[in-house]
Amino acid sequence: MKQDIQTIADIKILVDQFYTTVRADSLIGPIFRERIQDNWSVHLEKMYRFWQTILLDEHTYFGSPFPPHIPLAIEAKHFDQWLLLFEATVDRLYKGEKAEEAKWRAQKMAQMFQFKKEYFNANPKKKPLI
Repeated sequence: MKQDIQTIADIKILVDQFYTTVRADSLIGPIFRERIQDNWSVHLEKMYRFWQTILLDEHTYFGSPFPPHIPLAIEAKHFDQWLLLFEATVDRLYKGEKAEEAKWRAQKMAQMFQFKKEYFNANPKKKPLI
């Protein structure tokens, strides 16, 4: 029986398996590989802290997650694929309140990032607050 997301160890399993799937994906994998290159351990550590802060209310992430996405050539189909892979990974591994919260938060982040990306693409002189 699946358990819920409860610890940083659960977050690490989720993040590691999600990004394994991302790297193999034909649509978003190339974007991640180009951006992250050989720095996967740094990126994964940042994602552990991000989700630990969001889901476990243990404040270990300090940063602005949106600005690194501004220069990327991404659009709605990329956000949709990211979300599809994320939700499938959560569902494959976990079940419970935190698992549902992870999917809900991912949906909201994908929406927000997409809206902000469209805004900054349409207004190139505007700069996001960091």
